[in-house]
Amino acid sequence: MSTTEPTWGERYAASLMNTFGPPKLVLVRGEGAHVWDADGQEYVDLLGGIAVNALGHGHPALVDAVTSQLQTLGHVSNFFTTVPQVELAEKLLDLLGVGAGGGKVFFTNSGTEANEAAFKLTRRTGRTHVVVAEGSFHGRTMGALALTSKEAYRAPFEPLPGDVTFVPYGDADALAAAVTDETAAVLLEPVQGEAGVVVPPEGYLAAARAVADEHGALLWLDEVQSGMGRTGRWFAHTQPESGVTPDVVTVAKGLGGGFPIGACIGIGAAGELLQPGNHGTTFGGNPVACAAALAVVRTIEDEDLLEHATVLGQKLRDGLAADPRVTEVRGEGLLIGLDLSAGVSAEVVAAAQEAGFIINNPTPHRIRLAPPLVLTEDDVNAFLASWPGILDSAMGEQAMGEQAMGEQA
Repeated sequence: MSTTEPTWGERYAASLMNTFGPPKLVLVRGEGAHVWDADGQEYVDLLGGIAVNALGHGHPALVDAVTSQLQTLGHVSNFFTTVPQVELAEKLLDLLGVGAGGGKVFFTNSGTEANEAAFKLTRRTGRTHVVVAEGSFHGRTMGALALTSKEAYRAPFEPLPGDVTFVPYGDADALAAAVTDETAAVLLEPVQGEAGVVVPPEGYLAAARAVADEHGALLWLDEVQSGMGRTGRWFAHTQPESGVTPDVVTVAKGLGGGFPIGACIGIGAAGELLQPGNHGTTFGGNPVACAAALAVVRTIEDEDLLEHATVLGQKLRDGLAADPRVTEVRGEGLLIGLDLSAGVSAEVVAAAQEAGFIINNPTPHRIRLAPPLVLTEDDVNAFLASWPGILDSAMGEQAMGEQAMGEQA
């Protein structure tokens, strides 16, 4: 009889549903943009919980805000409001440039819940048709999944809430052809994150705004991954050249800096579509989550992290693009995607982890980086210095694998 204690991985497999596959690491501690695993190994976290940990790990402002609020008032039902809830709603409307009175906010616990709320909001127009982009990702709950294009995610759960048309992302003509007078909303990510950080051509969002206006449809922008300073701006759609004001914006991820919170924001008349009895949430907008989000926003402002993300992001993109095995680098701020000359992204992720860096591979040819906004220049320099060796290791593993397959044949 074995007396060996089970590993954390074995305990995970025995007790958690197998929705994510085996975990890559057992992480036990974090500080800034660094994390440590159960064996004491240190890593630079260049994924940030997939664009969530805006202030990194253990930021004093976030810790203090959550601790103080939990000691003061932890939860109330939606029969009541709290000061942090009202202040955060006002702040989000200010950041969108419409101000209090220019829109209304519904708070949720996550991005998929924010998109569920927005989906229900679009039904209040009296229409059901939604036009969405190929390559989109809007969540895993049934409504949000109906708006997510990846067939592998959708097929096991069909039939899904219907009347959805998918069109190629960035193709304004295809968008115009799909939108009709029966369309409730056009739903787009200003930058597609899950697809590998895909940036649309200039003028695309303006074209979407125009076609939505032509047919009386809502323009709904999913900023769950791209919002809250991630691109060096509060929202990716607010680049000066676009001049686009959406009807609905959904945010989450970086909003709470790791504390679960999301928001569905209706601008102008769209903010009045959901009325009492139309929707609800138990935990959404609770005072602790709202206090956390306020701390994140204020820290981004106080520490000038929008400019920091812009400068460091450019340095990262330039350094990554310098290697000829990288065929394209995309993104803004600290939301970065790149294409590899070979389909070895899984090997690149493994080699990076071995070298002490956490990155992500959304597709076989693509790598995604979404590090904390508090990432340091030293962290960037260390990663760029290791990058050629990471690619050497990954490309070498692929070559050896192909050679072995050839010998077996």
